[in-house]
This record gives sequence, structure tokens and C-alpha cells, in this order.
Amino acid sequence: MENEGKEGFVCSSGTENGGEDVYSCKQSDASSVDHLVIMVHGILGSARDWKFAAERFVSKLPDKVFVHCSERNMAKLTLDGVDVMGERLAEEVLDVIKRKPDLRKISFVAHSVGGLVARYAIGRLYRPPNRESSELSATSYEKESDGTIAGLEPINFITFATPHLGSRGNKQVPFLFGVPAFERLASCVIHLIFRRTGRHLFLTDDDEGKPPLLKCMLEDRGELHFMSALRSFQRRVAYSNVGYDHIVGWRTSSIRRNIELPKWEDSLDEKYPHIVYEERCKASDGEQRESVSTDDDGLDEMEEELLIGLSRLTWEKVDVSFHRSKLKFAAHSVIQVKEHYMHSEGADVIQHMIDHFLL
Repeated sequence: MENEGKEGFVCSSGTENGGEDVYSCKQSDASSVDHLVIMVHGILGSARDWKFAAERFVSKLPDKVFVHCSERNMAKLTLDGVDVMGERLAEEVLDVIKRKPDLRKISFVAHSVGGLVARYAIGRLYRPPNRESSELSATSYEKESDGTIAGLEPINFITFATPHLGSRGNKQVPFLFGVPAFERLASCVIHLIFRRTGRHLFLTDDDEGKPPLLKCMLEDRGELHFMSALRSFQRRVAYSNVGYDHIVGWRTSSIRRNIELPKWEDSLDEKYPHIVYEERCKASDGEQRESVSTDDDGLDEMEEELLIGLSRLTWEKVDVSFHRSKLKFAAHSVIQVKEHYMHSEGADVIQHMIDHFLL
């Protein structure tokens, strides 16, 4: 695969252990590229799901970013559970860093369940301030204040249509039509289709008597520094479909309660016709507001706990709508531009991400 962008040729190469590297063929000095971007696909996906976005990244930011599209968890391996996939992704990231010793910064861009996998992986890769690790190259860059991700400075953590609050809440999986009986049945049988990953998404896992994994990921646990890792990034961004995403609901992907979902209009900027709302959310104190009734709002207690925990951090929330698109019912794939020729209407959303990407 070799495409020509405005700034030069974009090249890619497969790696020995899966995945795909995307970079500029006209890098005058390879050492000038110090920012690693890890792109993580969703369930039953592959590295090619991020092909368009990866190539656009490199063509727009030549000599700035080195993109690696993960494929350690491709296809049916995505059914093995968020934790198992997270461990594989963590090892894959370490392998990339060993091959590219000049890297100093790291960012993650993830789609759907890939966002949860990335959150698990960074919990494994997080290094507290001034901690030495024999796994990492002596040339690794150590950030002094907030710790590092695999020895690199964490910059952007970006998710697209990720079910941060899980999938078991009312209307969190839109193709179940919000029918309580369907949603209860799905919680009981989801493991038959999506195995351990389904249990994690529907919060029905109880491995060794532990709370559901997504709840465990709200804090640091032993050597897994889930929240410290997420907090260490300079930006956390959640892109969400406001409608027509039949896989992941707006509430769970945008980390909001129903009463917090904003009103939106057609477009904020003609350059990004599908971006309909943007919000910068400050970190909360972690306490549930007395005025909020989870019964009235459609959230159950577990979902509310996840929301409160994740809201302890600042988030940039970007709401997307393809309601005028002929492929609006494929919004879950269009927001990522999974297949360029089919999902090209999502290109402005990818461009928005690149234009706001912190280097």
C-alpha cells in the first residue's frame, strides 16, 4: 500500500507480530519523528479498519507522527475479553517502542470496544514518576510529573463510539430498540455470541468474585494503574454518534446521563459538517448530585458508578451526526471511515481529530 499525499508519500509495512506501521516515505531525518500514535480497532476488526485515518494522519503531519495500527487482537480474538486483549495490546506497544527508540510521546486513537482495550493496556503500561523499567530502552523519555506510558509522554487519548459505561443500560445498544425485555435477555445470552468480551460489556462478569472489569478499571489495582494512566494524558477526547449508531448508544459513548445529553443543530463549522456539538467537561468531585435520580434517568447503579468515576477527569466531548447521510444507519462505521469508498462521509470527523491533535 502506497499513497501520495500533499506533503509526500505515505508508506506502510506489516510487522512480524501483526499490525501495520504507517509513516512518511519522505522523512528527511527519521529521528525527528518522536510521536507514536497507536490506533486500535473494534470488535471483529483488523488494522485495515483504520487505514484511511492512518494515511490521512501521516499525510497531514509528515515528520511528526509514526502511526501503528494494532492487529494483535484481530477478528475472533476480540471475543477473548477486554483484559486479555489489553494485555496483548500492551505487549504490542512495547514491541513497537523497541523498534523505534527515538520515540518520546504516545497517543491512542481507538474505535468502539477498542477504547476499553486501550484503557486496559495503558493501565498495564503506566509507569509512575521516576520509576525505572528494565523492559524499556535507556533512551526512553521520562516525564517527571505525571508518569509515563511505556516510558513515553502521554498526550492524546481519543475514542470513537466507545461504550465507556458498558452496554447493559437502557438504550445503550440501540438495535434492541430500548425494549426492557430484549435488554434483559441480551444480558443473559450475550456471552454465547461475544464470549468474555460480551460479559465485560454487559457488566455480567464476576471472575473470582471480583466486581465487573469496567468497574475495576475506575481505580488503580496493584500493578494495573488504570486511572493514573488515563489521568496522565494531556487530553481525553470522546467522539460520539448522537443517533443511528445501532451498536453503541450516545449516552455511553459520550459519558453522560440522559439529562446531560445536549441539544444540537445541523453543523458547527462548514469544514466539519457532521460535528454538531462540542463540549469541554471539567473534572467533577466524584460525588453523585442529589438532584439526579438514576431511576428517572434510565441509568442503573453500576452505570452511574462508571459515569461518576470517569467524570473525575476532564474530557473533550465531540458529538457527531450523520442524520442526513444515505448511510446514516451505518454511523458506527462511518464515524471511523472503516471503508473509505463506503464510509467517506466521515472524513471530516477524522480531519477534525487531526486538526485538534496535540503534538
